[in-house]
Amino acid sequence: MNRLVVALAALAVVPVALAGGTPGVTAKTITIGGTVPITGPAALFGSVGRGADAYFKYVNAHGGVNGRKITYLYRDDAYDPSKTVQLTRQLVEQDHVLAVFSTIGTDNTVATTDYLNAAKVPQLFAGTGAARIGDNAKSHPWTMGYLPSFRAEGVIYGRSIAKIAGAKVAVLAEASDFGKDMTDGLNKGLGAKASAIVSSQAYQPTDTSIDSQMSTLHASGANVLVLNVTPQYAILAYLSAHKFGWHPKIYVSSVCISPSVMDVVRANAADLANGSRSIAFVKDPTDKAWAKDPIVVKYHSILKKYAPGAKAEDVYNFYGMGVAYTMVDALKHAGRNPTRASLLTAAQHLDEVNPFMRPGITITTSPTDYYPIAKAQLVRYDRVHWVAVGPLVSARG
Repeated sequence: MNRLVVALAALAVVPVALAGGTPGVTAKTITIGGTVPITGPAALFGSVGRGADAYFKYVNAHGGVNGRKITYLYRDDAYDPSKTVQLTRQLVEQDHVLAVFSTIGTDNTVATTDYLNAAKVPQLFAGTGAARIGDNAKSHPWTMGYLPSFRAEGVIYGRSIAKIAGAKVAVLAEASDFGKDMTDGLNKGLGAKASAIVSSQAYQPTDTSIDSQMSTLHASGANVLVLNVTPQYAILAYLSAHKFGWHPKIYVSSVCISPSVMDVVRANAADLANGSRSIAFVKDPTDKAWAKDPIVVKYHSILKKYAPGAKAEDVYNFYGMGVAYTMVDALKHAGRNPTRASLLTAAQHLDEVNPFMRPGITITTSPTDYYPIAKAQLVRYDRVHWVAVGPLVSARG
């Protein structure tokens, strides 16, 4: 029995709502919580929690939300869905949070979705763009992701690759809904050229090596490599290709494009990093082109004051603030005396200009549209930064 099945089996008991009042809401505070991988194979994503926490502290210092201060409890699940289940139950049943916020990871979100929907606890702005989440607004209305659709991201790469004459494509994908959605989208984007995929390999999120998979992909003779992977495996894939002396054109998933990832790649395989392609939807606070942007200036100020140990060049901090901005917006629109139901309604009716997003990208939802970010931009890695390649394109699920 795999760890996801074990995690789901642990959810047989649904918590009983607190008697009287709204869980997580007092006269002076609103308590929310979530899980992030501070340790484990996706520890780089831990900065999302730290960035969000810093932004909530900034909001609290400026009056909070409708007179209440936000208490944000984020727990380390080490990217293990079984731990996500345990910690989420604690947040709901012991910490009595109003909502679960920004669960990081597709499997981690899926592992807790049935439980939270049965308990009618909002699970908002999870770090996933999986169709299993975004397409299930009717059956699981209490759960909403935040990332652009993984399928749509794959479509964007497929359409770009279809323009490359003589493309022979190798695909490395995580064995999960994330990897499957990305690869399905890639095939759709390639269209009539889907036969250009000459080799596909999968890895488990617990694997410590992908040398075997990369050896097989290299042997395929592919001149394009698509990495539908998380950061640790992106780094391993670049290093492996470099070791083989393989120089394909690389497309790498957007969850991997933080400088904290690409700096490692560039230091060890600069020849492969340069020219890589991905998509972006938030601004890049490390790029001089954004240096004077008001929200980038504020980002540096907030991080310095409320998370002094955090690195400003770690863009996962920036993303964390961006998703926290949307959570604050939803809390504001949930009313002066928010309930779980009013918060869900607010999350389902967002029409937000989020300053952390690239110009032209809004945060928009409806009761039937659970993909808040519907546009993205194809970007190319140019020595030290990602630069835009063309206009915004659809990232609709």
